[in-house]
Amino acid sequence: MKRIYTAATVLVLTLTGSAVAQPYQSMFPGRADFSDEAKQYLERLDFKQGAVPLAGANATLNIPADFYYLDPEDTKTVIVDIWGNPAGAADGVLGMIFPAKYVPTEVEAWGSLVEYSNDGYISDLDAATTDYDELLQTLKQSVAESNIEREKQGFSPITLVGWASAPRYDQSAHALHWARDLIFGNEQGASHTLNYSVRLLGREGVVQYNFVADLAQLEEIKAAIPAVIKLVQFDKGKSYDDYQQGDKLAAYGLAGVIAAGAGAKVAAKVGLLALALAFLKKGGFLIVLLVGGALRFFSGLFGKKTPGA
Repeated sequence: MKRIYTAATVLVLTLTGSAVAQPYQSMFPGRADFSDEAKQYLERLDFKQGAVPLAGANATLNIPADFYYLDPEDTKTVIVDIWGNPAGAADGVLGMIFPAKYVPTEVEAWGSLVEYSNDGYISDLDAATTDYDELLQTLKQSVAESNIEREKQGFSPITLVGWASAPRYDQSAHALHWARDLIFGNEQGASHTLNYSVRLLGREGVVQYNFVADLAQLEEIKAAIPAVIKLVQFDKGKSYDDYQQGDKLAAYGLAGVIAAGAGAKVAAKVGLLALALAFLKKGGFLIVLLVGGALRFFSGLFGKKTPGA
């Protein structure tokens, strides 16, 4: 039955090109090991494959058989209800993508939030000249300074250990990706957390992938990056190469994209780039936003609840 269903799905996607929603029983055929709690969550989700328009992003996600997409409401169910992040953690997202072999209720599941920033056309002229080691030191200092306020508010500190994967810019695809190695808490032996980010540049803004995963899954995610990049197709006239003089320009380059982390706005002044850092993980959520010299903290560490699969 699995083989027949997969063939039928591929045929439908080929003929129609539009997204096809499936219940979890069809998405994961042959699985009979879900707990009752996991089933209650999975029954609320529509697993979509095919062409998924990204509202407001002038782009479409083309989801093949080895991935699936969850819409914003289903993403909130995963991020907030299943993984235990605060209610605002999924605000503004356009959805989430997962490898088809993973069920969201499984502890080993990883996926990526999909977002869009319409800050304008981002020049990639600094791709070859940015010193990413120097940028890393700046980010480390910013995170360390933010911990002073975090601990005043009763939250555990965060340590930016370094690049889990150094920034790389794919010139042909106009895609920037990098990963941070983070430690939440100051206890000896605290576990490391992966913060992997991908940015796909368009004419008017950037499609953003922010992966929610464990550091042990780094190589698996790196192997998936080429396929993930190809999922995005900008609308006609809206790709990076469609830029025309007079288009809105972003106030920062690729270094600013990395400094902005997971999509917070970046403020730029002469000789000064205001840094914004954001991290999302299973069981923990932090935003540190620096704009105009004012610090605002919305933070906390939250226990992860993963229903039995």
